[in-house]
Amino acid sequence: MSLTAEAGKEGVYWTHFPHQADMGVRGVGPTREAAFEQAALAMTAVITDATRVAPDTAVAICCEAPDDELLLVDWLNALILEMAARHMLFSRFEVSLDGQRLSATAWGEPIDLDRHQPAVEVKGATYTELKVGRTESGEWQAQCVVDV
Repeated sequence: MSLTAEAGKEGVYWTHFPHQADMGVRGVGPTREAAFEQAALAMTAVITDATRVAPDTAVAICCEAPDDELLLVDWLNALILEMAARHMLFSRFEVSLDGQRLSATAWGEPIDLDRHQPAVEVKGATYTELKVGRTESGEWQAQCVVDV
């Protein structure tokens, strides 16, 4: 999978960063919500080319945590749980944050092994390299390492 940023809307993108046998995911955007959405997209891109995943089915996801960092881990782990339970991949995300409560919709489709060709299974988001906050340029960044 790519280790370089994928360009999206202006100032919104995701990237991977290597971490021993696992993979770092990072989302960047003008808001916390956008950074969380991009981190989720980066996680999908660890598994497959997200452009091959049709955003046909919507799944609602909610979680809550005492701070932004723990909320990011909870968000990504909730997505991993939904992927495993529903045998789906997601390629579009809409996150709403109210303090430390996250309400989101993830759009995707059932896994098609021939079309999606999943490279790895993401087992969980970890606290390694965990950081949510503003960069020097004022953008929001949300990152952690996922166990593959």
